[in-house]
Amino acid sequence: MCIGAHKGGTTWLYQQLDSHPDFWMPPVKELHYFDQLSRVQRSAPPRCKDERDRLFLERLKSLSVEPSMDLENYARLFEPKGLLLSGDISPNYSTLSSKVVRRIVGYFPNLKVIFLARDPVERVWSHLSMEVRSRQIEPFDVTDIDAVHRNLLRRGMRLRSYPSAVVMRWKRYVHPERLRIWFFDDLQKDPTELRRSILCFLGADPDKPGGQLRADYNSWAGIEKLPLPDKVRTHLAQFFKKELKACAARLGGPAREWPARYGF
Repeated sequence: MCIGAHKGGTTWLYQQLDSHPDFWMPPVKELHYFDQLSRVQRSAPPRCKDERDRLFLERLKSLSVEPSMDLENYARLFEPKGLLLSGDISPNYSTLSSKVVRRIVGYFPNLKVIFLARDPVERVWSHLSMEVRSRQIEPFDVTDIDAVHRNLLRRGMRLRSYPSAVVMRWKRYVHPERLRIWFFDDLQKDPTELRRSILCFLGADPDKPGGQLRADYNSWAGIEKLPLPDKVRTHLAQFFKKELKACAARLGGPAREWPARYGF
């Protein structure tokens, strides 16, 4: 399961796993089962290229009309994979409550969890850009700090913007050997090594030939983001100052360098 809190990294991961011969990935990238029982509107029709996809989508449709979470039938969604590896990549799982996380891990004790962490300042601006681009929110004046601040205070935004808290919540229930943190910095710096490391963690062969994508393939490349004025960047940095320092202390790795980007 990937609980990364930003779309770009999780899209990259889904595409990399879906193209690897050791995996069969669901025909929809984000199942949203644990947060919305898969009752979501999708911008594009799901993939349906074979009987495995058809069976998965049929079961998912039946499961989504049930009134509450059914972990047994959720697990059955993945039966079409046979002996291949598979998983659920949904960024919104970073917002799940401790109660839900405990229930999931209790039912799937061997679950492996991946968290793709990103600098909170960069993550929140990327998220706002995506919401404006997809018309989930009304465009706003990016030079208006009050308008930016109002967006920061939205509940959905706040739940996704504190990676140190997300990691600590999942760490309470997932065995340390089954939870791994990687960073968007790794994807930008060395996607080949990141891909290899993740595949090894999941039990796949990173050297196996197949119709796999290049590790640096990014379907989000070139998508325009909102311009980030210096004064707004400074405001965002102050807003997340405590979190930037918490990430440096709790997540380690590239997060140790995040505060220094903003002079902290």
